[in-house]
Amino acid sequence: MADLEEFRVETNAWLRANGPASIVGTMQTNEEGIWGGRKAVFPSPDAKRWLAIMAERGWTAPTWPREYGGGGLSPDEARVLSQEMAKLRLPPPLVGFGLTMIGPTLLQFGNEDQRREHLPKICRGEIRWCQGYSEPDAGSDLASLKTRAVREGDDLVVTGQKVWTSYADKSDWIFALVRSDPHAKKQEGITFLLIDMATPGVSVRPIQLISGASPFCETYFDEVRVPLRNVIGALHGGWTVAKALLGHERSMIADVFGGGARKGASSALVEIARRHLDAPEGPLPDPIQRDRIAQTELDARCFALTVQRSRDGAKAGHRPGPETSMFKYYATELNERRHELMVRIAGPQGLGWEGEGFVAEDLALTRAWLRSRGNSIEGGTSEIQLNVIAKRVLGLPD
Repeated sequence: MADLEEFRVETNAWLRANGPASIVGTMQTNEEGIWGGRKAVFPSPDAKRWLAIMAERGWTAPTWPREYGGGGLSPDEARVLSQEMAKLRLPPPLVGFGLTMIGPTLLQFGNEDQRREHLPKICRGEIRWCQGYSEPDAGSDLASLKTRAVREGDDLVVTGQKVWTSYADKSDWIFALVRSDPHAKKQEGITFLLIDMATPGVSVRPIQLISGASPFCETYFDEVRVPLRNVIGALHGGWTVAKALLGHERSMIADVFGGGARKGASSALVEIARRHLDAPEGPLPDPIQRDRIAQTELDARCFALTVQRSRDGAKAGHRPGPETSMFKYYATELNERRHELMVRIAGPQGLGWEGEGFVAEDLALTRAWLRSRGNSIEGGTSEIQLNVIAKRVLGLPD
């Protein structure tokens, strides 16, 4: 314990000495975060410098082994680092699917060459990753995917389409599921493959959502040649890898949408209520809205504590299990409920799209509410998560 407190003091001093002045105090103001990659656009020179400083120390991935670019910290030390960054309101230097999804999967299933090739680049923010799972006819029934991979010598030739590929237009590499054995049972003929998006034959088309944003894309593969060395795990044995990664994905979604992990979500609710109920200070005049806001905040805080316990277990080496379906389900439903409450509080002002008579904050609120409707679909629908919970957690019969 004394060593941990010494580490806390040293960490706080280091963060104060090395955190750029313009970065300190911005934890809750940059929700998008720094994703890195070849196409990265930094909001400021200091944001880029903050990434470089933290990557040099290995603190973009604090618990990953040092030989792969991580910090080599223990789970307790990583928790201290997170706490000290929160005290100074320092934002994460790097976010993205490399850190939360493919990185942990490579640590579990990748061979040594694959780890040394990809993990350091993830830690330094050099490569941005996206996920190629869903297809037009294979969403919740993922094992029905049809994107095919035919072996030709030392390559797999990939042809097919992925859809709802988040940020594919901004990404450098994609981790994808392909059907490499069309004659095997659905789950047994799938391979987990890493593909460089710059490879000839890869093309991307953004999808515009009802909210007006376009974070999702269609991704096409037209006879794309991918070296066999980019197969993670065994050829035709990708379903096991895919399921493990889904556990990491659901944990990530729970962290993003649930338990107030969206920093400042509670204060945003109160701010909207004060503005639309004409109550600049003191208790809100509407007791029903007060109760709804308080209940949402209580639910968020309780869920955040639950997720933190699971996160601590993961840092201690416990792999994600079926509880991630519970987290994903609750987090996305909670986020939808939160946005629904915001719109209810705003009343008619929360239903604008464009034009005169609406303030920018309310127009953004409408679009955020529309975007939240997809939370219970992406990453596995709520219905699928409930089935997983019923079978794998509660042990209920089919």
